[in-house]
Amino acid sequence: MSAPVGGSRPLLNRRLASFGTTIFAEMSALAARTGAINLGQGFPDTDGPAEIAEAASRAVLSGLGNQYPPGPGVPELRTAIAQHQQRFYGLPYEPDTEVLVTAGATEAIAASLLALLEPGDEVIALEPYYDSYAACIAMAGATRVPVTLRPHAGAFTLDLDELRAAVTPRTRLILLNTPHNPTGTVLTPAELAAIAELARERDLLVVTDEVYEHLVFEGAHVPLASLPGMRERTITIGSAGKTFSFTGWKVGWITAPPELVSAVRSAKQFLTYVSSGPFQYAIAQALQLPDDYFDGFRADLAAKRDILADGLTAAGFEVFRPQGTYFITTDITPLGEKDGLAFCRALPERCGVVAIPNQVFYDDRAAGATQVRWAFCKKTEVLEEAAARLRRL
Repeated sequence: MSAPVGGSRPLLNRRLASFGTTIFAEMSALAARTGAINLGQGFPDTDGPAEIAEAASRAVLSGLGNQYPPGPGVPELRTAIAQHQQRFYGLPYEPDTEVLVTAGATEAIAASLLALLEPGDEVIALEPYYDSYAACIAMAGATRVPVTLRPHAGAFTLDLDELRAAVTPRTRLILLNTPHNPTGTVLTPAELAAIAELARERDLLVVTDEVYEHLVFEGAHVPLASLPGMRERTITIGSAGKTFSFTGWKVGWITAPPELVSAVRSAKQFLTYVSSGPFQYAIAQALQLPDDYFDGFRADLAAKRDILADGLTAAGFEVFRPQGTYFITTDITPLGEKDGLAFCRALPERCGVVAIPNQVFYDDRAAGATQVRWAFCKKTEVLEEAAARLRRL
C-alpha cells in the first residue's frame, strides 16, 4: 500500500479546515434529492428582464466580450456603475479609477479582504454573517471579531456599545452588510452615522456589502460612503445578480477611491483576472433601466415577502418580517423545536420544503440555534404551495 499523498499533514490548509461544504450546497442537494420546494439558497426561479437577456445574446453573437475583457471591466459597464451611484445616491465616482468589476460580489469580498488584511489584523463583522465573510477573513490570515445582531421586538438590532467595545488597536476594518443577509435588517441612518463616527475616530477602513440595495421595503437605502468623511475610507460592493435576477452571470463591482480600487485590483487580478465578458455589456444596459423597473422589482418582492411571512406565521413560527433582502428569518421555538440544523435536515421529509439553518452563520452557534432562514425570491404560486405545505407542521 502506498503512503498517503502529502504524508501525514492534512491536505486542506488549516485556515479553511473548519469550513467544509457550504450549507447552501448541502441544502440545495437535499432539495434536489427529495423534490422539495427549495426556499434555502437565494436564487430566483425566474429570469430577469428579457431585454437584458437579449442584450447578452447580442453581445455574444457580435463578439463583444468573447475574448478577455479589460481587467477593471469593460468601459461601458464601469461608466454605467458610476452613473448608477450618482443617479440613486448622488455619489460621484470616476469610471476609470474608482470602479472595478468583479466575478460577482463574492469575488469583490474576497479580493477586498485579501488585499487589505495582514495576518494579525482584526475584522469586525456583524453576525449572523454571509458564510464567505468568515472564509475570506481566514484566508487572509486575519481574525474575525463578531458583533451580534440580536432579536428584539420583531427585528434584529445592533448594539452600538458592543460594536464600539469590539474595536482594539489590532482592528483594521469593519465589514458591513446592509440590507443584511440573513436577518433582513436595514441599518438605520442613526446606526450608520455611529459606525461612520467610529470609523473616522479610530481610522478604520470599511467594506460594505450592499448587494440588496434595491430591496429596501420601507424607507430607502443609505450607502455608508455617502456619510461625511466616509467616501475616502469605504469600499462599496454591488452586484447585478440580486437586482436583475441573473445570479448565474456573476457580475459584481466595487466603488471606492483610486488607492483602494488599486489595492483590490492587485488581489483580484490573481483570482479570476477577468470574467463575464458579454454579460458585462448587458448589465451596463440593465443599470440604465428606468425607475419603473426598480420600483416594480421592489414592489413584487415586497408582496412575495408578505405571502411567505403570513404563511410562516400561520404555520406557527415566530417571524421576523424583513425590512430588506429577499430572506425571512424565523424562530422555531414555538413549534417545540430547539435545533435549527436538525429541523432543516428533516423538513423535506416532513413537509417537502427546504430552508437554511442560521446557526451556521454564527461564531456563537447557540445564539442562532433556533433560527431558520427562508428565501422568498420565488414565483407566487411556489410560495403559496410552500405555505400550504408548512401548515402540516
